[in-house]
Order: sequence, then structure tokens, then C-alpha cells
Amino acid sequence: MPTPAGSLDVIAGCMSSGKSEELIRRLRRATIARLPVVVFNSMIDTRTPPMKVQSKDGREIDAITVKDSGEILQHVQETHRVVGIEEAQFFDPAIVDVVQALVHGGKQVIVAGLDTDFRGEPFPVMAQLLAVADHVSKLSAVCVKCGAAATRTQRLIRMQPAPYDAPIILVGGDEFYEARCRGCHDVPRY
Repeated sequence: MPTPAGSLDVIAGCMSSGKSEELIRRLRRATIARLPVVVFNSMIDTRTPPMKVQSKDGREIDAITVKDSGEILQHVQETHRVVGIEEAQFFDPAIVDVVQALVHGGKQVIVAGLDTDFRGEPFPVMAQLLAVADHVSKLSAVCVKCGAAATRTQRLIRMQPAPYDAPIILVGGDEFYEARCRGCHDVPRY
């Protein structure tokens, strides 16, 4: 028998755009449909309780926390039909090959993550996943400065915009980041 066709859905957007909430919603629908689901998040993301994916509004779903993308394949069983991956931008570059292997193996893979970093530049793994996705949902938030649709993640240091040369990865929430529109997004280059 041929392997059933898999698929890749990517949920992307800036901080506070509802990516985790949408991922959880889709995974819960799969569970209601009695599809075996397995969910992963990265050990790098320390903002949520261990072994959970949690949205800002408090919704959560059980997850397996892994240190790298290779561990995902160790946990996915033949019976799993749907694989959820939270905060894909935190994974190593091999996540793209892992996701492709799962899709080619007939799994429905749903990935959520930031499409761009605080500079407004693409996260490489997310750019690759977006390019090979079957479906893409690009979510926006509300700009905290002007109320427009926010598509950028503004990093703050002592309530001021972080400079361009600041480290790319800094795990945190509202204490370090704001959702901003393109016009209000500011990345000083000093």
C-alpha cells in the first residue's frame, strides 16, 4: 500500500499574534476527530511549564520537550497522524529535514513560529518551512504604539528599542518584546 500523503501547515507571525493559540486550536480539533496527535517544543523555550505548549490566554496542550530536532523522530510513532511543533525558530537547521521526513511519511505536520527576528529579518528555518509548506497562516497582532496591524516583533532593552547588533535569540515575553507595525518598528544601528 502507498503511504498516505502528508502535509505541512505553517502558522507564522510576530509576537502576540496568536500563533500558539492557533496551534493548540488545530491540535485540539485533530484530537476531537480521534486522530493520534503528538506535540513538541524546544528546551530553549523556558516561558511555559515543562512538557506543555501554552498560549498567552492560558490554553495549553501536553507536549514533549526536546533539546534538538533529531529527538522529534525518536518520539513520533507510526500511529501518530498529526505532529505539532511549537516555536520552530528555536530549533536547529535540521528541523526542515525532520519536518520533510514526517510529511513524506504521511504525517500532517503543523508548525508554529516567528517568521522574523527582532530586526525584521527572516529566521532561516522558518523561511525554509514557509517555502515548502502546503498551507501558510500569517497572523498579525495589534501595534502597541499606534493600533495598526502589527507584523514585527520589537525587542526592548530598558524600554528602548534594542540595537541591530543585539543577540538574535533572547527568550522572553512582554518584558522584552512588543508587537509593532512596520512604521513603528525601530532597530537602531549604532
